[in-house]
Amino acid sequence: MTVLYRPVSYIECLNLPNIFQTPQPLEVELGAGDGSFLIDWAKANPRHNFLAVERLLGRIRKIERKSNRAGLNNVPLLRIEASYFLEYLLPQKSVIALHVYFPDPWPKRKHRRKRLVNEAFADVCRRALAPGGAVFLRTDDPDYFAQMRSVFNGFTSIDTPPELASIRTDFERGFHEQGVPTLIAAYRR
Repeated sequence: MTVLYRPVSYIECLNLPNIFQTPQPLEVELGAGDGSFLIDWAKANPRHNFLAVERLLGRIRKIERKSNRAGLNNVPLLRIEASYFLEYLLPQKSVIALHVYFPDPWPKRKHRRKRLVNEAFADVCRRALAPGGAVFLRTDDPDYFAQMRSVFNGFTSIDTPPELASIRTDFERGFHEQGVPTLIAAYRR
């Protein structure tokens, strides 16, 4: 069974009822990695729909295998660049949670403009999130974390629920084994 979703159009917003069998609150993970977080979170929340957004085909295949093994039918995958997806394909006010965990920090000063989380990202999140929706962020990079925290003006800072924080990504587990702490932030629209 394939869970890879191919949009009818890459220039029009997704028709979410065509993607999900059951209308339920939608959560999106941008840059889903190997799917470790999303699969565990989806298993814990069967009354939500999830969309895994990942650019790399190898990672998409890993998520697909994990999703199939877990018997999940509420986790379609979309292979696309996260910023493009968020800005052009995601319908306005359609998401209750955006998960952005360990995006590439682009640590060199000359590359920082390539970072996913920036002022424009916060504006697009504001449009995508349903009223009361939240964006959940994690990183290991202190400089990127400072940038993440600075761009969410007009959002309310909230605590990440413990049950959400307890589910780790593949990158996070590796960092913890090396003694690198996770920096966590969350903001409500």
